[in-house]
Formats: sequence, C-alpha cells, structure tokens
Amino acid sequence: MNDAPRLPRAFWALWVCQLVNRLGSFVQPFLVLYLTQDRHLSAGTAGAVAAAVGAGSVVSQLVGGWLSDRFGRRRTMLIGFFGTAAALILLGSARSITTIWIAAFVVGLMGDLFRPAVQATVADLLQPRERVRAYGLLFWAINLGFSVSTVSAGVLASVGYNWLFWINAGTSIAAALVIWRMVPETRPVLDDGPRRPLLPVVLRDTTFLLMILLQIGYATIYFQGYSTLPLAMAGDGLPSSTYGLVIALNGVVIVVVQPFVNGRLAALDRPKLLAGSMLIVGLGFGLGAVVHNWWGYGLSVVVWTVGEIGFAAVIGAVFADLAPVDLRGGYLGLAGSMSFGLGSVIGPLLGTNTLEHAGRVTVWLGCAALGGILFVGQLALAPALHARANANNLPDSLPSGVS
Repeated sequence: MNDAPRLPRAFWALWVCQLVNRLGSFVQPFLVLYLTQDRHLSAGTAGAVAAAVGAGSVVSQLVGGWLSDRFGRRRTMLIGFFGTAAALILLGSARSITTIWIAAFVVGLMGDLFRPAVQATVADLLQPRERVRAYGLLFWAINLGFSVSTVSAGVLASVGYNWLFWINAGTSIAAALVIWRMVPETRPVLDDGPRRPLLPVVLRDTTFLLMILLQIGYATIYFQGYSTLPLAMAGDGLPSSTYGLVIALNGVVIVVVQPFVNGRLAALDRPKLLAGSMLIVGLGFGLGAVVHNWWGYGLSVVVWTVGEIGFAAVIGAVFADLAPVDLRGGYLGLAGSMSFGLGSVIGPLLGTNTLEHAGRVTVWLGCAALGGILFVGQLALAPALHARANANNLPDSLPSGVS
C-alpha cells in the first residue's frame, strides 16, 4: 500500500464528486412513498413512475458513453449533474401525472449520464495497473455516501418531502461545481480522422459481447438481493424490518472492508479475481437454500458482499482494458446499461417467478449453479482479456495535458 503511486488531483476530485452526489441521493429510495403519501397516487401508478426512472437510467449510460466520446467527458458530466438538478426540481414541483412521468424519466436519463464519463476519465488519467485501486475507491465512496443518505433521507422525509428534492438537487449542483473547477477534459485527441461509429465495432467484438453476457448473468444473481430475498425472508416469517437490517449489512461490510483490501485486489490477476468474485456471489446466495433465520440470511449477505467487493473493484478496469481508446466512453456506457440494465429486469422476473412456482431452494441453488457457470466462463475468457489488454495499453501513456 505504501509503495502505491499517488493518484492525481483530478481523480480525487472525481472521488469527492461521487461522495457528494451519493450523500444527497434522497429522492429515488423514497419516490414511491412520496407519490403515494404526498401526491396521493395509487401504488400501481407510483410503481409505473418509478419504472420510468429505471427506463431513463437504462438509456442514460448509452447516451452518456456516446456523449463522452463525441463531446468530451467533462461536458457530459456537467450536463448530467446540472440536468439532474433541474429534473429533480421539476419532479418535486410537478402536479399533473404527465409532467410527473416526464420528469421521472428525465431524472433517470440525467442521473446516470455521468457514470461512463467518470469511468472513461479514470481510464484516461491512470495507467492500467492503477485502475483497479481507483475504481475500488470510487465504489467505496458511492457506498459510504449512500449509507449516510438512506438514514438522512428518512429524517428529512418526516419533516417534509420537498426537502428531499431540493437537497438532492443541491448536491448534484455541488458535484457539477467540483467537476467544473477541478477536472480537466481527458478525452484523447486522435489525429486519424473522424471517430468510428460504436455499434459496428461492438458487433464484431466477440470478447466484449461474451463479457456482457457473463455480466448479465452476474447481475441476474445480484438483483435477487433486492427482489427475491425479501420475499423468501417473509416466507420464513421474518418481518420487513429484519430484511432492512440484513440488507444493510451489505453497505456496512463494503464501507468497513473495502479500504483494507483495495490495494491487495489491485495486485491480483483481473480476470481470475472477477471469476472468483462471481463464484463467491453465487455461493453466498446459495446459502439461502439452508437458512431460515435472520443470522443465517445475514451470513449469506456478508458472503455475497465479499464477492461484490472483488467484482466492483475490478470490473471497471477490465472493461476499460477491453475498450478501444477512441470508443472508451461508448464501451463503458454500453457495458453498464446492458449488463446491469438487462440484469435488473431479468433477475427480479426470473427469481420471483421461480420462487412462486418452484420454491426457495430452487432459487438459491440456481444462483449457486449460475455462479459456478460464470466462474468457468470467465476463466475461459481470461486469455482473450489479457491479449486485448496488452494490445490496447501499448504504448501506455496519458493524453497530453493530463497530470
């Protein structure tokens, strides 16, 4: 750890930006409660509005990746943060259901616009060997901020829901100001004519497409924690408050453990770490097949959270190694939207329906089996990932003007 090179000032600005943005992430966790209690909408309508936010989020990373390659990382992040602030204020003041739906979609669209731009900026700023540590630090900042925001949001909501919208918008503006003052444009300047279109390159990139497929499988397992797990715990007679405490262990473990293991993770082989992490996540959920009380479910969460830490630390670096320099933002945006976008749809649908028709044991053993399949698939893909990383990172230099 002591021999690790110092990360540049611009990276720490991104770290602060992520932390500030997550500290104010009040609206989305309490959106359904706001719509049903303050706007007196039905539960079904409130769910549809929440789905509009999700639909915007899926599109957001695609758009953000394209913008960061075409118009620059810094501009994309500024558009995203300022746009999120405006959309949140509109959503909080909207009265008609049409305006609420439009504002909700724009909140989702703007809210994740910055993600591929941030990931691309980190890849632009840092040498490949430093990226795992950097992405791990960003992951830690996100979870630290979110852990604080969920508690703070509950207090603010008891005072008045309007505070959630205004403070969330304020933190988005604060994040934008950090970017504006401290983060330079890092998009590489190319001298070989216009940039290539993304889609034709991606469709010929078998390694990238296989990685996307594996990550969809991982996300399918991961989202059981927020869809099937609470239903399984309720089936064992445990109250919803117990689920809240158990799932809170996820954030606690990340915040406590991540800083101590990040340096060690950076020294490991990336594809092998990714494979092992996905296996641990699958086995962690697999424990659900033999537990029936709160501490058993808590142990399950702790185990799959350990796998999540390894996965989150390395996945950004692996995709950054895969991406061609001129399409880095687009690749990272597509990876985020396809992997977790599709996984967030497939996972809950598959898990809850399997629970209903085949039972809890089938769900959790299925997660363990899928984790094993992903482990084997990721290891099989490791040689191709190493070859691509070597090809894309030679010569390995920072863009001019970045320090």
